[in-house]
Amino acid sequence: MSLTVKDLEKMQAAYPDYRMELVDGNIVIMSPSGYESEEVGTEFAALLRNWVRPRQLGRVAGSSAGFKLPNTDLRAPDVSFVRAERLKRSTEEYAELVPDLVVEVKSKTDSLDKLRQKIQEFISLGSQIGILIDPKTRTLEVYRVAEKIILRDGDVLTLPDLLPGWEVVVADIWSPVFE
Repeated sequence: MSLTVKDLEKMQAAYPDYRMELVDGNIVIMSPSGYESEEVGTEFAALLRNWVRPRQLGRVAGSSAGFKLPNTDLRAPDVSFVRAERLKRSTEEYAELVPDLVVEVKSKTDSLDKLRQKIQEFISLGSQIGILIDPKTRTLEVYRVAEKIILRDGDVLTLPDLLPGWEVVVADIWSPVFE
């Protein structure tokens, strides 16, 4: 039996404390993130938002923002960006579009292969860029349609095709250590 977004909404209303996605007609319950992965995702979103908002380039959202995708899935990347011309007004509903940028942050219980598959799904549906952040290895895998690059500490992330002028030093996204 293939479930729909309506089924997911009913399930979400019955269990509001759980984050859920609809993938290939099945409801997937998302476990809470570990602290470090959530902190890294929040830092990345903050750096992105602090560049995007004053320039009115678009919208940045966190892990609870759901997207109704053309393949009928309802997915929620850890961080997303949608260009202003594609989403002129925010909506209370799920956004019915594919974000321009999706970011997934690996937490302790995540499978790298499943995160890569999720990013590839977004890319195949129209996302320009997907980024997989792995705090444990301190790496970023940056995906475009026919390209994958890996960035590490000492590297600078730039996305000139989507966000000209935006730069992030990879080492700046990791959780700080207070001694």
